[in-house]
Amino acid sequence: MGQQQLLLIVLGVIIVGIAIVVGINLFNANAISSNRDAIISDLNNLGANAEQYYLKPTSMGGGGNHFTDGTNAWAIPTQLVNTANGTYKANVTDTLITITGTSVTQLKGNDGTTPVKAVLKVTPTSMTIDNTQTN
Repeated sequence: MGQQQLLLIVLGVIIVGIAIVVGINLFNANAISSNRDAIISDLNNLGANAEQYYLKPTSMGGGGNHFTDGTNAWAIPTQLVNTANGTYKANVTDTLITITGTSVTQLKGNDGTTPVKAVLKVTPTSMTIDNTQTN
């Protein structure tokens, strides 16, 4: 009877250990997904801001149908360069803005080495998210 009870205790400990590992992995996967979604939300807000700049006349502080005209250019507002979700960098040309959002947390993407990242491309008529990274 002693061996059977010991075997049941060992089996119970193994099952509880496996359940804990699975729970931790699910929590981390949810945290990564949540951070990616938050970065994409920030990118959408920045893209809308860039499109507003493009459509606003120059007399009102906008781009007058340009993202940049040589002297003035759209830029990420300083309070939105670094947020709780990530850091953002923009590459601005006359008809295209590419904004890259990178996670500021210690979370790593699905490949386990690179930070969570998403890229937004803004043109005068569209915004597209490139979220095809392996992370």
